[in-house]
Amino acid sequence: MKALGNLYRRRIEPGRVGSPELARNLAELSNDVRREVGVLIDRRGRVISVSVADAKGTEFPDLRMGENRLSGFHLLHTHPRGGALSKGDLSTLFLKRLDAVSAIEVRNEGQPGLVHTAHLTPPGTVGEEEDWRILPPVPAFQIDEFDLGAQVQALEEEIARAARTRVAKKDHERAILVQIDQGEFDAEERLDELAELARTAGAEVVHRELVFRRNLKPGTLVGAGKLEELTSRAYHLDADLLIFGQELGAAQAREIEAATGLKIIDRTQLILDIFALHAQGVESRLQVELAQLRYMKPRLLGAGAALSRIGGGGGSAGGGAIGTRGPGETKLELDRRRINDRLSFLEKQLEGVAQRREERRKGRERNAVPVISIVGYTNAGKSTLLNAFTHAAEEPRRVLAENKLFATLRPTSRQGYLEGIGPVVLTDTVGFIRDLPKDLTRAFRSTLEEIGDADVLLHVVDAASPGADTRLDAVNRILEDLGFRDMPTVVALNKADAANPEALDRELERTGGIAVSALKNRGLAELKEALADAVSGVQRAELARQEEARALAAQYQ
Repeated sequence: MKALGNLYRRRIEPGRVGSPELARNLAELSNDVRREVGVLIDRRGRVISVSVADAKGTEFPDLRMGENRLSGFHLLHTHPRGGALSKGDLSTLFLKRLDAVSAIEVRNEGQPGLVHTAHLTPPGTVGEEEDWRILPPVPAFQIDEFDLGAQVQALEEEIARAARTRVAKKDHERAILVQIDQGEFDAEERLDELAELARTAGAEVVHRELVFRRNLKPGTLVGAGKLEELTSRAYHLDADLLIFGQELGAAQAREIEAATGLKIIDRTQLILDIFALHAQGVESRLQVELAQLRYMKPRLLGAGAALSRIGGGGGSAGGGAIGTRGPGETKLELDRRRINDRLSFLEKQLEGVAQRREERRKGRERNAVPVISIVGYTNAGKSTLLNAFTHAAEEPRRVLAENKLFATLRPTSRQGYLEGIGPVVLTDTVGFIRDLPKDLTRAFRSTLEEIGDADVLLHVVDAASPGADTRLDAVNRILEDLGFRDMPTVVALNKADAANPEALDRELERTGGIAVSALKNRGLAELKEALADAVSGVQRAELARQEEARALAAQYQ
């Protein structure tokens, strides 16, 4: 212990890897304890910590390095069995963003041998296959001849220069996507959907990783080795965001963030962020804030100082980084009592909105106007079809229709006309998605329950994208959960003009649907005819029910 304590009093010349005397002390001590011994040295030449462990087990202070600089420490440790820098040494150099890492070979009787040193290279360096450059080994008595200070200064200047160039060119956050394949048949399709979600949120996807893992690691899902690989890839691709297709627990997100140094969000948080970005009406904003607070509440409690990095978005539709739009920093830092108070307030506000919606529904019922609810997977073309049906080509009747997920968040009703039926009300609903986050399902339940007041459902399916059958089944499962699966339904296979003919024929046979192209106004006449038949069937059934009720009442009289 005394020998370890003496190491703290050693001081080397600033800007040097070490001194011959320090190398000799470390080698002697390592030979005595027969283990690796390392010291962490700052740029002033002071020994910050001493560890009897390998590079990965070295005691590090709280490293808060900036994006454009290194940590300010270098590691000098021993290899009692000799040998060059190990994979663990180099991984520690990269992950901790050390100024350098050096290994002293220990010879017989504790004499220091060759010293091996490596330092990082700037991202995108030409001719470098790794994240680091390994220098030629030198004898221990020459350990103080390498000018580490000049090397670090040049390296940080190069990193900062590259960062300024990237900032000037970069308009979006650069994201790496991670989807875990546990044997699902649609894992690649889920990864594609995650990429589309990221694009809708405003991220630039620079890499997509499909990781096959039958059993998930409790802390990091994918394991330390894969996280190290992803960190290296993010370094070279200048990515600052890691998006997981699986929902992460609060502890998992913190552990992955600590291991990678990147911002970590999961699919649920990404969807919530998109909802916050697109929410326009009062009801949509209330529902989004309610869902975000419910999602963040268990992640806020006990998070403490970790919340300081979360910035407010200036309102639901405001700007800001992905994962931070919505309630904003002040709301996310509320304690349990204030969060519960805010949740209660939002729920009461939504109750008032629901009452006003109920009054509008009763008005439609008094007018006996048939209602058709348009449902379907997000980005299936529901809004475009509504515009085509109602000839709402221009504002103010035109409904927002974009090639993005969840472009429509609030139900929008327009009046249309069906031959043989007369005026009808067509309602565009929020898009569905597989594994819809439960917080969103609860928040939008009142909106989705309005589907039950419709006479007929128009289920719109994107026939041009692969996996139309799985998306149709996902929507049907949600309808079944809401109790609407048995309602009269007409299936419209939209985007038929861009669909694969064979795949389209299979879906037509499987669903009994109608091929249409809302964008090019094809098949709409056949679809309107099918809807008119469905509405007529509902009306005949209602007349039969009323006749039966009158007959039963007359019998009792």
